[in-house]
Amino acid sequence: MTDSVVPSPTDDFTPGVSRQSLLAAFDELLQPGRFKDYGPNGLQVEGRDRIRRIVSGVTASRALIDAAIEDGADAVFVHHGLFWRGQDGRVTGWMKQRLQRLLAHDINLFAYHLPLDAHPELGNNAQLGRVLGFAPADVRFGEQDLGFCAPADFADAATLAARVQAALGRPVTLVAPGECEARPIRRVAWCTGGAQGFFEGAIAAGADAFITGEISEPQAHLAREAGVAFIAAGHHATERYGAPAAAAYVAAALGIEHRFIEIDNPA
Repeated sequence: MTDSVVPSPTDDFTPGVSRQSLLAAFDELLQPGRFKDYGPNGLQVEGRDRIRRIVSGVTASRALIDAAIEDGADAVFVHHGLFWRGQDGRVTGWMKQRLQRLLAHDINLFAYHLPLDAHPELGNNAQLGRVLGFAPADVRFGEQDLGFCAPADFADAATLAARVQAALGRPVTLVAPGECEARPIRRVAWCTGGAQGFFEGAIAAGADAFITGEISEPQAHLAREAGVAFIAAGHHATERYGAPAAAAYVAAALGIEHRFIEIDNPA
């Protein structure tokens, strides 16, 4: 790990760390200023100043917030935050309910979207590769170099799909038509979440198979015509690993408690 996360000297004299120190540690690790993103990265909701315990999760859902409250968390760290470009800005319905809980319990919310996807060791893509047993990526591709590509050794696409399904514990969608059904997989590309639009970039990067969370109508045709296998393994399922890895790393460096809370999601 080349990144360094050092607590502020002022944090040595009272329990926990300051909100600002935790924000600085996450920003130093994930470098949000490098990315053009769909919403704000960093501190999205301000809570109490001192943080002793942080809960990580994939999405800032009401269920996660309620679980964090029950767990006694001072902060929540997620991949999918509350605020996105183009959304309705009114604080009503589900948004009111989530914000109301955070504010009533004085809990900080930190959210990092593309920066958490991209981190070369602790990000969603790096951690998915680790979970699937892939070699470290030797090529990055796609928008803002979010996609990963690495050498692989699988007998065929079905064997790769079985590995993904077993590791993630859920069914996957495999499109591996015609001549690519029995072809060995020598290079695999992947990008977590809703990265089906990166498929052409994966093909250009020399992949024999591409793994992401979702598939849209055009990708099935492209897989058949390009002879490259496409595996859709679930948006949530592929993005479960970056948030706990990054939060655990920062929590350990700052000497605070961390717990990952999984909220079931079939997507």
